[in-house]
Amino acid sequence: MIFITGTDTGAGKTVLTALLAQYLRARKIRVAALKPLCSGGRDDARKLHAAMDGTLTLDEINPWHFRAAVAPLLAARLEHKRVQRAPVLAHIRTLQKRFDVTLVEGAGGLFSPLGQDFNSCDLIVALRASPIILAPNKLGTVNHVLLTLAALPGKARSVAKVVLMSPPKLDSATRSNAGLLGQFFPPGNIFKLPWLGRQFEPATVLEQPAVKRVLAALMAG
Repeated sequence: MIFITGTDTGAGKTVLTALLAQYLRARKIRVAALKPLCSGGRDDARKLHAAMDGTLTLDEINPWHFRAAVAPLLAARLEHKRVQRAPVLAHIRTLQKRFDVTLVEGAGGLFSPLGQDFNSCDLIVALRASPIILAPNKLGTVNHVLLTLAALPGKARSVAKVVLMSPPKLDSATRSNAGLLGQFFPPGNIFKLPWLGRQFEPATVLEQPAVKRVLAALMAG
């Protein structure tokens, strides 16, 4: 099982999760792409639903969704609802039995509160998932990635992979971030994705050699 988290909200988690789902589907691998909790609308879940091409319903992909664009814990409270960790884990594990690979996308960053006393880090540990950390490849990212890695327990950190997502406009750190991170984390587990555009067709993006290399490396081992 693979858990996609990020250094912050808007890091590119849904983009990568959808691309991985379509990459694996094209190779005839049975894959589930899940976003158990959404707040601020279900756009991310709908993108995963499209990437799955109807293999799962929207409610299977995203059973817990709330209107307010705040952390899911707070969004649920605004609707007088509570989300417990046990049902979330049970839902993921039930669907996992039907697929060869399960991709689980978190909400916000690693420690963003998802429900009553749990966050993405708690789910990673309980599911024994391999984490992929998404980060925008810009100034400040090295600090954010290292903090996220430090927050992971040892076993999860040892199998974690980092993906740096290029922004539309490169800054002074974009070209050096991967090399600097490689001084503190295995360089072979650090990957860079090019800028994919604000609106793009996944099928076209998947034809880009640089993108295919990254997706293949992320799924290797």
